[in-house]
Amino acid sequence: MFSPYLDSALLIFLYMNLLFLLALWKRDNSIVDVGWGLGFVLVAWWIHLYYPHPLSWLPAVLVSIWGLRLAGHIGRRKDREKKEDWRYAKWREEWGKWVVPRSYLQVFLLQGFFMWIVALPLMQRPAEAGLAWYQWIGIAVWLLGFLWEAIADWQLARFKSRPEKKGQLMMGGLWRLSRHPNYFGEIVLWWGLWLLMLPYG
Repeated sequence: MFSPYLDSALLIFLYMNLLFLLALWKRDNSIVDVGWGLGFVLVAWWIHLYYPHPLSWLPAVLVSIWGLRLAGHIGRRKDREKKEDWRYAKWREEWGKWVVPRSYLQVFLLQGFFMWIVALPLMQRPAEAGLAWYQWIGIAVWLLGFLWEAIADWQLARFKSRPEKKGQLMMGGLWRLSRHPNYFGEIVLWWGLWLLMLPYG
């Protein structure tokens, strides 16, 4: 083991390469969307196991709850659609003979880099025992973001399941407040994790 930062970078690099090989085999780059949340779970537990401290289990559990829910949600959607997500299919067509190297660099390695950046709070070392008052606020912020994302995903899935709504934009519920409330919730929960890990970095 080298350091939490380097270990996590190497782990994510290996993980993204395995996802890329799976995507090549299935001809489906949108597999990376399912793998996104699971990658964070992998990093969180790696940090907990190899760089443990009295509270390292807490971010690992919170990230697991988020990552497993997100992977399950996207996986169920992919199972219903049974095809590559339209965004990745469009890129596949546009990239032509360069689809393999561009997929590797622009889809898998680029997302791996973003994953490492977002996961930086998980790699911090402990500075003190116990939770400070603002760390409890961080947990509350995480919970708010998690529920916001989960509810937004549920509302959109329910909307899309209604045949009469096909081709229409979701404008109710949390989607009335933002064009991408699920992404907003994800951003909020990661800021909550940052606040939780603040005294450790």
